[in-house]
Amino acid sequence: MDNTGAQALVAQVMAHPKYKTITPDLVLRLSQEAIAAGLSGKPALKSVRNKLHQVGGAYFKKKVDYATATFALQNLPQDLHAPQTLEFCLDMLRVHASTAERLPIIETFFHTCLAPIAPVTSINDLACGLNPLAVPWMPLAQNATYHACDIYGDMLGMIQAFFTYFNLAGQAMPCDLIAHTPGEYSQVTFLLKSIPCLEQMDKTIAVRLLEQINSDHILVSFPAHSLGGRKKGMPAFYRDHFYALISGQAWTVYEFTFATELAFLVSK
Repeated sequence: MDNTGAQALVAQVMAHPKYKTITPDLVLRLSQEAIAAGLSGKPALKSVRNKLHQVGGAYFKKKVDYATATFALQNLPQDLHAPQTLEFCLDMLRVHASTAERLPIIETFFHTCLAPIAPVTSINDLACGLNPLAVPWMPLAQNATYHACDIYGDMLGMIQAFFTYFNLAGQAMPCDLIAHTPGEYSQVTFLLKSIPCLEQMDKTIAVRLLEQINSDHILVSFPAHSLGGRKKGMPAFYRDHFYALISGQAWTVYEFTFATELAFLVSK
């Protein structure tokens, strides 16, 4: 494929402040798909931006100043459970819709879902959002490793600064999950409320990820209501959908129901 047109479209998309820190590989792939579908000009630009909004932008109510957040880290005590640290983490978790919804259950969510495998020695957090800042509420082993990936470079930079400041063995990297499943081994991989979002771009992505993920366990979750707050029978729908996705697999599954989230711990 001649990438000249696609590269020009990438430049147009990323010229907008809302999309300038998204991993260029994802923007290029979506641009190539738009051109292959016969789109050009404003329709192509709109198509790519709409998909980027679906996969990430819709989860942020306002622009986040990650530089200020990273600076604020330096004034915290280097104790993950100090009151100031917990307040900082909660403030950051509030700015992303997915993690904000989890705050009412944050004290019990990870301890409950990960109890069968705790203490957790290694995590691969896919489409992580700001979830790595929930580390203080996770049952981690000493010296646990934490790999996080998402599409926003500025957000990943702040997460990496968080890992470094608290001496966590963590790494935050950009990823396009539809194009590539990370191959690093971990005891558990997180796919927290990301399957519905990814399936808007690729209907086959969930089965592929669940089969290819290189972990002994996968913590999968689904929202109990839409971003707009409507339930519409979503827990029952997503429960049926999840079991359809793993139909035929000889995996052990633990199911957990919370007020804002439906979760499954899959043991391969």
